[in-house]
Amino acid sequence: MHSRDRALATALRHAWDRRATCGDDTEGVKTAAFVVQLLVRALGLVQVGLGVLFWTGTARQLIPLHMLTGIGLVLCLWIMAALGAWARVHPGRIALAVFWGFFVPVFGVVHGGILMGDWHWVIQVLHLLVGLALIGQTEALAVRIRRRESRVDLPIVAGPVGVAP
Repeated sequence: MHSRDRALATALRHAWDRRATCGDDTEGVKTAAFVVQLLVRALGLVQVGLGVLFWTGTARQLIPLHMLTGIGLVLCLWIMAALGAWARVHPGRIALAVFWGFFVPVFGVVHGGILMGDWHWVIQVLHLLVGLALIGQTEALAVRIRRRESRVDLPIVAGPVGVAP
């Protein structure tokens, strides 16, 4: 390993250590997560309200607003995922949030053409569940950020107490 590579690795390790132990940044991340959580709750209410109007066959002219608030929810999910990564939430949760953020708009756009006819209500219910899952993931990330449940806090080895791995 070259000295330049060693210096870069050392600098990155020090930056990571400072980020992991910086107390005042943690409070800022928790505050940001709370604000995003409130925004997701408000946007979620708008989405469900609009969805009920669409399901009853009224207010079809508001579909662009429904799509716009859906994009807002996806952006909030991604922001919460970034905050979760900063707070060292388990990477699996972060990856799921990022994937779900890509899946939701695609499904939202194409769901109107899936299983047309008498059975389309099944797709509409699935559309609702996909949106609720996005809100649920955002809520779960917010809780973990507040608890600061990090990878390093998780047990590394499961086994009898007192036995070295």
